[in-house]
Amino acid sequence: MAKNIQRDASPMKYLESVKDRYAGEWPTLVEVFDITVALNPDRRCFTIYDPHCITYTYKETQEMVDKVSAMLLRKGVQKGDRVVITGKNSPDWAIAYLAVLAAGCVVVPVDYQLTLGEIRNLVEFSDAKYLFVDEERYGAFSVEELGLLGKSNFSKGEGYYQDELTEERLRGDAPTEHDLAAILYTSGTTGTPKGVMLTHRNFTSDVFLARTHLEIYKEDVFYALLPIHHSYTMTSVFLESIGVGAEIVFGKRMVVAQILKDMKEGQVTMFLGAPILFNKLLKGLMSKVKKKSAITYGLVRGCMAISSVTLKYFGFRVGNGIFKKLLDGLSLGTNRICISGGGPLPVSTVKQFNTLGIQFVEGYGLTETAPMLTLNPLEGNTPGSVGRILPEIEYKIVNTDENGYGEFIVKGPMVTQGYYKNPEATAELFTEDGYLKTGDIGYVNNKGFLFLTGRAKSMIVTEGGKNVFPEEIEDRFQLFDEIEQILVISYTKDAQKRLTGIKAMVYPTDEYRNNSHIEERINEIILSINKELKPYERIEKVEIQDEPLEMTTTKKIKRFKYQEKKLW
Repeated sequence: MAKNIQRDASPMKYLESVKDRYAGEWPTLVEVFDITVALNPDRRCFTIYDPHCITYTYKETQEMVDKVSAMLLRKGVQKGDRVVITGKNSPDWAIAYLAVLAAGCVVVPVDYQLTLGEIRNLVEFSDAKYLFVDEERYGAFSVEELGLLGKSNFSKGEGYYQDELTEERLRGDAPTEHDLAAILYTSGTTGTPKGVMLTHRNFTSDVFLARTHLEIYKEDVFYALLPIHHSYTMTSVFLESIGVGAEIVFGKRMVVAQILKDMKEGQVTMFLGAPILFNKLLKGLMSKVKKKSAITYGLVRGCMAISSVTLKYFGFRVGNGIFKKLLDGLSLGTNRICISGGGPLPVSTVKQFNTLGIQFVEGYGLTETAPMLTLNPLEGNTPGSVGRILPEIEYKIVNTDENGYGEFIVKGPMVTQGYYKNPEATAELFTEDGYLKTGDIGYVNNKGFLFLTGRAKSMIVTEGGKNVFPEEIEDRFQLFDEIEQILVISYTKDAQKRLTGIKAMVYPTDEYRNNSHIEERINEIILSINKELKPYERIEKVEIQDEPLEMTTTKKIKRFKYQEKKLW
C-alpha cells in the first residue's frame, strides 16, 4: 500500500486551481507536463531497473525534454510535423514523446515488434520528418531511404547522443488543445493503414475525466509493462501519471523474473495489464500454493472463503493482511490497485484478486477514444461490467436484438476526428448524427455501467438466426490450467445448405502440452462448458494446436487471421 498518500482535490477542482497556467478549455499535454513539473520538481518521474537502475526527477526529465526539443527545432522541424518514435519501453521513449510535443510536432508511436518493412511503410505513410529508434535497430535505417532529416538513438541508459544536445531551451510554436498530438496505428501495416488522429484535447480530457472514477495520487508508482506505443499504456499509465506527478517504472521485457524484480524494487502501487497476464499471475500463485502441500492449499482456500465473506457482507478488506506473504511473493505487497484492460476478464478472476486483498478494477475503451470510455470505481465496483461511463460522454445502444443488446456508440471530448489520410474509413466510423461506432455489443444498466457481450465483427450468426458472441464463450475457459489459448470461431458445416458451426482452436499450456491424454482432457473441458451454454452456442468442433496462436503486442489473438472465409 502506498505510504503517506496525500488526497488531492478532485480532477476538475485541480484544473480550476491551475486555470491561469493554460489557455483553453482543456490544457494541452505540454501544459499538463509543465504544470506538474512546477508543482512537483523533485518527485521521481521515470525509473528503469533493466539492466541497471536509472531515475529522473520531474525537473531532470524536463531538462532532458527541453534539450531534445531544442535539437529537433535546430534541425528545422516546424509545428505540425510528424515525428516517429519506435522502441522498447524506457524513460528515453517517454522523453522523446514529450520533446516532440514541446517542439509543436505530432508524435507517431510505432509498434517496435513490427518488421523493418512494416515500420518503413508507416513512417512513409505518416509523412514523418524525423525518427527516434532504439539502439539495436539504429543502423537499419538510412536518411536517404526514408527521406528524413535525421535520426536519434536511445535506450542506451545514458540518454540521447550528447553532442546533439545543448543547454539552450527552445520551444516551438505552442500547440492548442485542438491541435493534433498523436497518430496511433491500430492495425494495417500494408495497404492503407488506419492511423487514429488524436488531439491534445482528446488525451487530456480522457486523463482527467477518468480520474473522476478512480483517484490517483502523486505518491503512486505505475508500472509500464505493456507496449507504451499502445493507447492503453500511453494514456492510462504514461499520461495519467504525469498528470498527477506520480512515478513510472518502465518494464522492457515480458519475462516473469524481471517483472517481479521491477515491481518489488519499484514498490509499484498501480499495476495495469491485460487479462492474460492477470490470469497467469493467479494461476501461478495458486499452483505455487498447491505444490507446497494439500494442507497448505486447504488453509489458503479456507482463508480466501473467510476473506470473501467479510468483504461481501461487511466491506472489510482483510485479504492483504492474511495473504501478505503470498502477495509479497508475487511482488504485489505494495500494490494498491490492479487495472485490467484490452479485453474481457472473468468475474471469477476479479473476485479472487479482491479476496486476496488486491483492489481490482476493469476499464474499457478504444484507440479512437484516447482510449478510456468507462472505468469501474472502487466504490460500487461491479464485477462483470467494464465500468461506469465517464462524465461528458453521450451514448446510445442501437440496433438492439431480442435481449436488448446492441452496438454502443458515443460522442465526447476524447473522440477522434478520424483516420489519417483515410476519408473512407473515417466516414464508416461515424453515424450520420456524429456518434462514433465502437463496434462493441452490450447494454448499459440503470446505474450507468456498461456490460459487453462481444464485438460486432466477430459475432457468429447461427443457422437459426441466433447471435453468438465468441468472446463470451472464450471467457469461460480462462482459468483452466490445461489451456494457454482458446479461440472460438465459426466454420462451414455444409456449404450447399449454408450451415455454419462453432469450433474452438485450443493451444495447451506447457505443463500439459505433451501429455498423451491432453486431447481427451480438452474434450472433457469443452463438454463441461457446453453444458452451461445454450444449444445454439455450443462448440461442435475442437482443433488442438501444436503452435501458439499468433497474438498482437497487447496479447490479443489475431482472430481474423484464423477465421474461415464464407463460401456463400
